[in-house]
Amino acid sequence: MEWTNASTYQAAQKVSGDIEAHFLRHLESAREQGEEELATAPGKLHIELMIDVAFWASLRREEGLPTRISMAFLHPSQAGKPLLFEYRIPLSPKALTKLAPGVERAGVHVGIWYDEEGLYIWGTTIKLPNFCFVLDVSEPGLLVVKHRRAAGLGKFTNVAVLRGDQVKVVDETIGVNMDCPGILTSLLGINASPLWNHPVNVLIQIAVSMRAHRRGGILLVVPAGGDGWKESIIHPMQYLVSPVFSGVADLIRKDSNIVSEIYWQNALRREVDNITGLTAVDGATIINNQHELLAFGAKITRSFNSTAVEEVLLTEPVIGGSPALLHPSRIGGTRHLSAAQFVHDQKDALALVASQDGYFTVFSWSKPRQLIIAHRIDILLI
Repeated sequence: MEWTNASTYQAAQKVSGDIEAHFLRHLESAREQGEEELATAPGKLHIELMIDVAFWASLRREEGLPTRISMAFLHPSQAGKPLLFEYRIPLSPKALTKLAPGVERAGVHVGIWYDEEGLYIWGTTIKLPNFCFVLDVSEPGLLVVKHRRAAGLGKFTNVAVLRGDQVKVVDETIGVNMDCPGILTSLLGINASPLWNHPVNVLIQIAVSMRAHRRGGILLVVPAGGDGWKESIIHPMQYLVSPVFSGVADLIRKDSNIVSEIYWQNALRREVDNITGLTAVDGATIINNQHELLAFGAKITRSFNSTAVEEVLLTEPVIGGSPALLHPSRIGGTRHLSAAQFVHDQKDALALVASQDGYFTVFSWSKPRQLIIAHRIDILLI
């Protein structure tokens, strides 16, 4: 059955109003702050119809492969030097499925606009205006609504995730109300740095890469210059790195004016993948807060002068979510329990845990609450 002008995916109807409000709010704030090159916010009906078409397209296959595509709502005049089709293509699941193999690479977006006859595809673009509505078809039944950061750099900011009949809308206020580490507030767009080599932005890239290999793993981030963390590791360590490996750290410290920013970003991506591949090895990978690699495959143990961790506060930055006090074993398996124990013992450290099923959790110590907070952030990393 071909697509019509009425949506049949109920989740699209449920979430479209909240998404419209998000974009209107951010664009109005950006205009008040004098920002330029701003996108046009799609209306509720346009959002609903784009999500509906994208969902049904995600369930289709072309030559045996699932549809993967990124749609952006903008007029061609806002797209820099777009690739324009001579004839407009009415937006439909079939049209997206046929087009997807040619535009599935990261950074390429299918341009969507509208006229009196409805939504249509006008071509493709790699340039987007600030706060442009983007809808990614990530895998069958999984859609992500996001927007380009105002600074134009780094990972896009996620707005909502739809997986089948499950809908999660990001709650940006949690970064203000909770005691959150920098990686979370930056992903929420709070105090985010536009610099590609900012330490928090690099840590976000590490988290995205770590989640992408889908083997699961633990990354421990400890203070530079100290070795107190060794009290929470079983010795001898099989993969202790000496001297520390500083591939990522060296790139961050280089003068970014020597060559183009694209060069540095590509070089950093290679170094990040080099490090995060090691998180697939059984045990924890350990870096310091200057992104120098100290060890991998390390086995976590309880510090000799510590107690067993009994509870953590589990949070997720979604509207309607409620923090819950749980024993760490109820959050996940051995990785989560070990990571929680490490942060319980090493309160100035962070622990990032990727699960094989895609969940991603950051453990940090909250001084005001005097307990560990487990921040589930996979909704922000997709």
